[in-house]
Amino acid sequence: MTIRPIVRYPDRRLSMPARAVTAFDDALRELAQDLLDTMRAAPGIGITAPHIGVPLRVVVLELDAKEGPQTYVNPEIEWASLEMILHREGSVSMPGVNDEVQRHARVRISYRDLDGNAQTEESEALRAVCHQHEIDQLDGLFWIQRLSRLKRERLVKKFEKISRG
Repeated sequence: MTIRPIVRYPDRRLSMPARAVTAFDDALRELAQDLLDTMRAAPGIGITAPHIGVPLRVVVLELDAKEGPQTYVNPEIEWASLEMILHREGSVSMPGVNDEVQRHARVRISYRDLDGNAQTEESEALRAVCHQHEIDQLDGLFWIQRLSRLKRERLVKKFEKISRG
């Protein structure tokens, strides 16, 4: 079990697009396990490799203890519903602040599993929100960029105050 340090906002690595994974090997499996351990310790329900300073397109989600964790390698949104929903979001890189973000109610993503096999998944509600949130992060789009400038500035000030302790 390895809990890695989490990159904190406004670290510029959070705004850089991640590279596609090309090697589906033990190092990738170890990275996925480290992401899971780090996410659980944070605590959080989703994490990407860039959150721990690794610029690769890897996401780990754990939304339901019974279902367990899911790892998505090189995920991409293939389709998104026209219907939109508001959902409260936050980030392990910016603990202590959250706000409502508008997202597609349903999405279909394509991705690879840890063995490199092509997969697709359709999701709705919280899972769809998480897919969009984490894929944005892989694309270098930190979640607060989806907010109005006023809301974003308010959250950044609040986070700075929390961080000063």
